[in-house]
Amino acid sequence: MKKFLAWTGCLCTAAALLCGCGAMPKYDDAGLDAMIPMESEGGNYQYDEVIEQGFFDTASTPSSYFSLDRNTAGYSLVRAQLRTGLEVAPDSVRLEELVNYFDYDYPAPAEGEAVGVSAYLSDCPWDPAHDLLTVGLKTTEAKAEGNANYVLLIDVSGSMSAFVNGTEESMSCLDLVKYGANKLLDGLGAGDRVSVVTYASGVKTILESTEATEDNKPAIRSAIAGLRANGSTNGSGGLELAYREAEAHRADGNNRVIILSDGDFNVGISDRDELTEFIQDKAASGIALSVIAVGMGNLRDDFMQTLALHGNGSYAYIDTALEAEKVFTEELDGTLYTVAHDAKAGVTFNADMVSSYRLLGYDMKTMSEEDFNDSEKDAGEIGSNLCVTAMYEIVRTDADTGAPLADIAVRYKDDAGEDREVTLAVTGEEGATQDTAFAACVAEFALVLRQSQYRADASLENVLARLDAMQEYLAADAFRAEFAELVALAQESGNYPSLTDEENAQTNDA
Repeated sequence: MKKFLAWTGCLCTAAALLCGCGAMPKYDDAGLDAMIPMESEGGNYQYDEVIEQGFFDTASTPSSYFSLDRNTAGYSLVRAQLRTGLEVAPDSVRLEELVNYFDYDYPAPAEGEAVGVSAYLSDCPWDPAHDLLTVGLKTTEAKAEGNANYVLLIDVSGSMSAFVNGTEESMSCLDLVKYGANKLLDGLGAGDRVSVVTYASGVKTILESTEATEDNKPAIRSAIAGLRANGSTNGSGGLELAYREAEAHRADGNNRVIILSDGDFNVGISDRDELTEFIQDKAASGIALSVIAVGMGNLRDDFMQTLALHGNGSYAYIDTALEAEKVFTEELDGTLYTVAHDAKAGVTFNADMVSSYRLLGYDMKTMSEEDFNDSEKDAGEIGSNLCVTAMYEIVRTDADTGAPLADIAVRYKDDAGEDREVTLAVTGEEGATQDTAFAACVAEFALVLRQSQYRADASLENVLARLDAMQEYLAADAFRAEFAELVALAQESGNYPSLTDEENAQTNDA
């Protein structure tokens, strides 16, 4: 990631490079009519409701189970809202997606395993009476076998002409998609195949499956460059055609549909239950789905979540050219190659040592003990060479029996479909690191933005104070440095007072 410190290209420059000229691309009248600024009223922002989990009494409920993935869309969505002066929608703040946006130096998996597990303990920054247990996962780096078969499914409906950040100086959503698609193409080998399917009012195969050789790449880029946005959104029709394309050219390696869209399906299948069934059937056939969202004026985050959850893929949101670089260059293998299938975690706390606990985030991904023990139960997918973090706020007892505080079990299927399990006992002697201290800052930030009822003394001021003491750590990574800027931006907005400030204001009003 350090290479991004020197990356200073602006969105306008990226757009100009994409179009092969020094000016922003021109749009026809229909495209201009569809340009919806992010600030405009009536924007189609739809998020699934997030209901936070509370504290569980360890004596009666000692175990916690949840599906694992490494989706990061929530962080980029929060960033886009803050950058454009919007008050962040609480349901867009999925805590685990903010924490998992960043890379951490967790230990690599043991030989023969796809997942490594580690644990860290520290004081809870927003409640000194509690502790924070951080569970870190690191996946192995995939060794790609066989040739790959990718279908780029690109939304070219009218809403994709919207400016990304609501200003005419920025890229349109479709321009940003084109930029990302070209970055993806850079990373493909000569034996890989790529086709391009588009959808708007209708659906169309723009580029038949083509080997990504250096001789063929100019033709693939030309097909991408020629895309224009206009019309309604037959997303389900596009998915059906994309999966047919993927099936027709099935390779011996990775077979995947990559959808790039704002997620607004207003023609074809728009019922989420029907869409879920369709996506699950295709995933079971061995064709995975990666979901890349873009834009805010017409964003259907709820649909994009559904696609990612049931399509055996990941969910990212790109709001800048730099984010496109991150997803399609820095984390390309993680985006394209799954190494831990149906991944899930179970943490069992020792009631003698821990009186209660609360899982931070993963509120939409909890599961029962029965589902955790069911090897056929669909769960999350984790890509190559990625980190995943889970955090528990725990209340310890006064006892010190010498027994473990908790036992962690991570279950997944390997590429051969074999069931695997990695376990770890939390002894209580685990220390914190700069990585876990930073992750705690991100978690506290999320608690404040979503105005969590469990935020206790959490505040942006506290987060900024701790970040200020980590300047060298932040400076080593452009994305961490940007996080500090976002926290400061949120504080300056005045939209997120600390609980103490709110209480003082209520007292003064009385």
